[in-house]
Amino acid sequence: MSDFQNTDQPNRPGIVVTGASGRMGRMLIGQILADPALRLVGALERPGHDWIGQDVGTAMGGALAGVAVSDDAVGAIAQAQAVIDFTSPAATVAFAELTAQARAVHVIGTTGLEPAHLAALAAAARHAPIIRAGNMSLGVNLLVGLTRKVAAALGTDWDIEVVEAHHRHKVDAPSGTALMLGEAAAEGRGAALDDLRSPAREGITGARAPGSIGFSAIRGGDVVGEHDVIFAADGERIVLRHLATDRAIFARGAIRAAVWGQDKGPGVYDMHDVLGL
Repeated sequence: MSDFQNTDQPNRPGIVVTGASGRMGRMLIGQILADPALRLVGALERPGHDWIGQDVGTAMGGALAGVAVSDDAVGAIAQAQAVIDFTSPAATVAFAELTAQARAVHVIGTTGLEPAHLAALAAAARHAPIIRAGNMSLGVNLLVGLTRKVAAALGTDWDIEVVEAHHRHKVDAPSGTALMLGEAAAEGRGAALDDLRSPAREGITGARAPGSIGFSAIRGGDVVGEHDVIFAADGERIVLRHLATDRAIFARGAIRAAVWGQDKGPGVYDMHDVLGL
């Protein structure tokens, strides 16, 4: 990072990063500071966090960035053209209201969103663009498209199982990416995931319902993200797989979405829109 290298040219998109001290927050801030086409205009953390008031560059162990970590979401977002948000469902909904008021692009990588959260985001999207995806990587979004096509080509006598693995600190399961893949499989079969989803298995569960879509979650170590979509029939299986080994792929995708959204009108978009898939 070079001192104050991307805070002084207002013609470049100004980006606020929420959850600045987290894994994704640090990754995003590092990439934004390193990109001469972007400006970091805000780094948000929860009230009482140790980083509040510190320069975000030095808090991360690097050079001065010219942006102090703040808990003032209203002030930070008011000067932003984009907000990149990998936090919690409740925080994301609160940020969405502020981002809509600022008419800024809201890029959301938060997972674990429930119907009430999604309804609140849809309301905010009437005023500004929201780009939301359970996974921001190009490879995963290609896998989603393949999953949809394979599910459409195969009959309901093929069982579908989405198996995902993540680090021990991940708090939600199945992952947002696994749910994206399950939704794509259900769409390929012309149905909604809620109608085909198999409940979690433990104990004596009985036989699997024909045509159902199941999920299995593994948590351990520092696994960045692994996703398999298994199509299983009598005598054969098809396995589609994506392995992530570097979180930078998610940061790059989120930043690409923030830039892509600059000339877009209000509405809800996803990475398929960003990537033109």
